[in-house]
Amino acid sequence: MPELFSIGYATKPLDTFLAQLRQHRIDAIADVRSVPYSKAFHNYHREPLAASLRAAGIHYVYLGEELGPRSKDPAHYDDRGQVQFDRLQTAELFLNGIERVFAGMKKSLRIALMCAEKDPATCHRSLLIGHYLLHQRQQAVLHIEHDGGLEDEAALERRLMQIQNIQPDMLTPECDCLPLAWQAQCQQHAYRKPD
Repeated sequence: MPELFSIGYATKPLDTFLAQLRQHRIDAIADVRSVPYSKAFHNYHREPLAASLRAAGIHYVYLGEELGPRSKDPAHYDDRGQVQFDRLQTAELFLNGIERVFAGMKKSLRIALMCAEKDPATCHRSLLIGHYLLHQRQQAVLHIEHDGGLEDEAALERRLMQIQNIQPDMLTPECDCLPLAWQAQCQQHAYRKPD
């Protein structure tokens, strides 16, 4: 099965974005934004982006309904209105989206999950989707960094321990620190309904 990637576009000129896709031989983009439009980067609105990708020979599919960070189901939110990724990961719609990604991979497509955030550590493409794929399906996601380098999901989750200042010690092994750091990062970055 081919590798699975993710990429964010924030502040990236479209030609740089396309060059990075070519660099990693990506031939399909799965847009996982709940709202496939950008206030600041109009080249990344759904329709012009799909056209630019088509012109570059790259398939485009919108999966924001299935894999986006904003659920329409109130059961996926806590009492403060913040989406809970662990709840969303069990939703039928989310799981259907995951199966659509795997179906594309079975066709030997090199897929990149696309969202806006520059750093995947602050984006649901790692905190929701990459986390689920690594821990529930044993499928690693390679995150294309802003400069075009790669960071795999396991390394990203170890980086979350540094970001959250949660480090293993004599009483708390890394296997306990990793989920604590993930939970803290989700609490800081998961979508919250406006008041």
